[in-house]
Amino acid sequence: MIDLSQFSLPTPLLLAQLGGNANGNDTWWPVSVIIGVILLLLAVALLALFWNYVRLWFQAYVSNVPMNPLSLVGMSLRQVNPRTIIDAKIRAMQAGVGTGPANEITTRGLEAHYLAGGNVPRVILAIIVAHRADIDLDFDRAAAIDLAGRDVLEAVRTSVNPMVIDCPDPTISHKSTLSAVAKNGVELKIRARVTVRTNLGQLIGGATEETIIARVGEGIITAIGSSASHLQVMENPDRISKTVLDRGLDAHTAFEIVSIDIADIDIGEQIGARLQADQAEADTRKARAMAEQRRADAIAQEQEMRAGVQANRAHVVLAEAEVPRAMAEAFRQGNLEAAR
Repeated sequence: MIDLSQFSLPTPLLLAQLGGNANGNDTWWPVSVIIGVILLLLAVALLALFWNYVRLWFQAYVSNVPMNPLSLVGMSLRQVNPRTIIDAKIRAMQAGVGTGPANEITTRGLEAHYLAGGNVPRVILAIIVAHRADIDLDFDRAAAIDLAGRDVLEAVRTSVNPMVIDCPDPTISHKSTLSAVAKNGVELKIRARVTVRTNLGQLIGGATEETIIARVGEGIITAIGSSASHLQVMENPDRISKTVLDRGLDAHTAFEIVSIDIADIDIGEQIGARLQADQAEADTRKARAMAEQRRADAIAQEQEMRAGVQANRAHVVLAEAEVPRAMAEAFRQGNLEAAR
């Protein structure tokens, strides 16, 4: 206990200096209330913050994902959502992926992918789906595919469940069929369906679906153009599919061609006969033009010959005019004698 008698100031004066008086009329209680409210608010804020991190840590702990609570605070300071990272780690752990030393999915790797703008939950789902389908896909490759702008989850699903592409694609081209002409001049209108699946090894930097459609269309047109008759194509459409598949059209693309099926074949126009008729018409016009040219040349030559006749007649008239003049000159010179 403190002995107040050792102080020189009396007790009422001491209470007055502390903000009160000896009669018990306190004047300092509003300050105490304000300080108490501030401390209470700080305690509530700290409790809420502490409870949020504790809940995340406890969720990770019961899910067999060891996590340091200070790491959760560091994620928030690094502008990383701790909930996203913890959920991704829990999903990977429960699915049994990314636990080995060679393909471990680390917290630092998840944070780096998050800060790079990647979709962490979608990458983890893609890895889980690939693991269930026995497809070799690690976190680094999945993250690279995601950052490259490709939908990694959709790519894995397409690799498991192949996708069918129409050739030609009506959503891209205004044509609904491919037009090819056999050697006998008959046009065939073909619509094909290409079944492809994603090639994860060439997804980064590989060509897209438009390249597959263009290559398949080119192969079909080439195969039909090398056929002797359209009847051969109509009889065995699978020959076209086998010929196109043997050309390896999926090289350097993000897809692997599973099959090419001819969905529809229609006979079009007789292109050969029409071209021959057009050629005959062109030859006729050319012959007419050449005949007209020869006729014009003949007329011009005739006119030139007539002009030459007129010029010769003029020379004759001039020569006849010189005869009397020569006779008169001869008489004057005495070269001519009168006939006796």
